[in-house]
Amino acid sequence: MNGKYLRESRGLLAKGDYAQASKRLWDAMAEMIKAVAAKRDVELGTHRSLGEFVSRLQREHPDWELVPALGLANALHANFYEDWLPPDHVESHAVVVREFIERLQTLL
Repeated sequence: MNGKYLRESRGLLAKGDYAQASKRLWDAMAEMIKAVAAKRDVELGTHRSLGEFVSRLQREHPDWELVPALGLANALHANFYEDWLPPDHVESHAVVVREFIERLQTLL
């Protein structure tokens, strides 16, 4: 993972563009999940496959809280389309997404 989406999300958050930041945060998380899956020769193509793979990772690392983090990222994904989350929610979800990505980077 090259971190492009995370960098973009920080800039968008700083500008107050919460809908676009939400999209980049979702993209960053999805990219990391797919990178870990690819390392294990697993191909992911749907939101469901991402969720199932995260469930697998959660079973391997039960203390990482991956499934709840994915739920917050899904809220961010919806926020891109609906722009319904208050800014403080987007900011706090961004912290969780960054932590999720840091944890998964250890698996690469």
